[in-house]
Amino acid sequence: MSANLDHRHRDTVEKIFSHSRGNIEWRQVVSLLEAVGTTQKEHNGKLKVTLGAETEVFEPPRGKDVDEQTLVDLRRMLTEAGFAPEAR
Repeated sequence: MSANLDHRHRDTVEKIFSHSRGNIEWRQVVSLLEAVGTTQKEHNGKLKVTLGAETEVFEPPRGKDVDEQTLVDLRRMLTEAGFAPEAR
């Protein structure tokens, strides 16, 4: 995991990789993605994220927590970009 991340963003990365679903707030994910990639809010409310060579469009959840498919997509993107937590 990159040393450039502050403690809040490192905590969010840890949550993304350690939880199967729920309890990870969308606002925390957006903050992390803004710190590590390029984000653009689209007119339809979706968030376009470019991280490394990959671009993904995320739909905000209806509630405050992200869903399981979003977690899967985030894990893949973060791993490809070198932001996965170190193996313990």
